[in-house]
Amino acid sequence: MGHSRLRRRNRNRIPILFVALAVLAAVSGCSSDDGASGGSKQPPSTPASHAKPEHSPSSDPNASQKKAVLAVYDAMSAEQAKAYHQASAKGTDLEKYASLDALSKIELDLGRMKEAGTVVRGKLGHDPDVKLAMDAKPPKATIKDCVDLSEYRIYDTKAKKVKPLPPEQPVRYVLTVKAERWDGGRWMVTDINPQGGPEC
Repeated sequence: MGHSRLRRRNRNRIPILFVALAVLAAVSGCSSDDGASGGSKQPPSTPASHAKPEHSPSSDPNASQKKAVLAVYDAMSAEQAKAYHQASAKGTDLEKYASLDALSKIELDLGRMKEAGTVVRGKLGHDPDVKLAMDAKPPKATIKDCVDLSEYRIYDTKAKKVKPLPPEQPVRYVLTVKAERWDGGRWMVTDINPQGGPEC
């Protein structure tokens, strides 16, 4: 019975980083009082820097690699924010930071958002942590990001109002992101867990 409740709960979570699909299926028609407006031309919020305090080489020999992974994740998040602000990847640099597999998930959600007439307003909070597997071929990284939805908004451009998050949706939850170091030492995001994880 506990596993059944957990599965139902996970299905109602906001998928990926800025995705509105769970909201489209679960929200009511009431509007929010946060003042968001479809006519607003406010620029998409750029996520705060994900960089962690750098350790000395003696305490963490992979500090520079962790910093590089977080820099790529931070850049991808900023480009993703632009895409979800307009429900389109046009004019963004997502392909510089996300592999085809990761990009396809984002593109799928953007297409559904465009069809539903929704865009993102507000911003997400981030608190990422990186674990490396430098002995893997190619070297790999796993990012566990505690995502905060407190200032996240889904705006319905057809109804011209904000849609509230489903009541089952945790305000803070863990998002898992995978990355690999490709030729030339460049890190790329290769996968994003579309359902998120436990509360944090």
